Amino acid sequence: MSGQKAIIALPDLAAMGRLGQAIAAKLRVGDVVAVSGSLGAGKATLARGIIAALGHTDEVPSPSFSIIETYDSPPLRLPLVHADFYRLERPDEAEEIGLDDYREGAALLAEWPEKAGGFRHEPGCLSITLEPADEGRIAVVEYGRDWLGREL
Repeated sequence: MSGQKAIIALPDLAAMGRLGQAIAAKLRVGDVVAVSGSLGAGKATLARGIIAALGHTDEVPSPSFSIIETYDSPPLRLPLVHADFYRLERPDEAEEIGLDDYREGAALLAEWPEKAGGFRHEPGCLSITLEPADEGRIAVVEYGRDWLGREL
């Protein structure tokens, strides 16, 4: 991992939507967008923005109970796996549900990535931590090596 970081102000939902669009525009197969933050931090809102910007026009269900939702290309610009690992009790459960098989030939959008053991060690990981700020939120973004040159 490169360790290069950026802080992006997210004063409102429109800013969160713009961040989702910027990520979707630069996302490639094999990438991981790992979104962390406390309950209510905006992880699902950002995920929905990314998925919509990739071309999904229907409602985006939360994978809170199914853990994994998949999206095909087309209609999306690229295949995507949306995972919400909140309900995992152990990181090895991600392997047990076949995460690696789902990821084959797709990008991964991971909410609560730390519950699956994390992805920061992967060169294609864009790690985003959403935190409260004086006005709205901030996104602390850390770029994996493969994201250099594709900064947001």
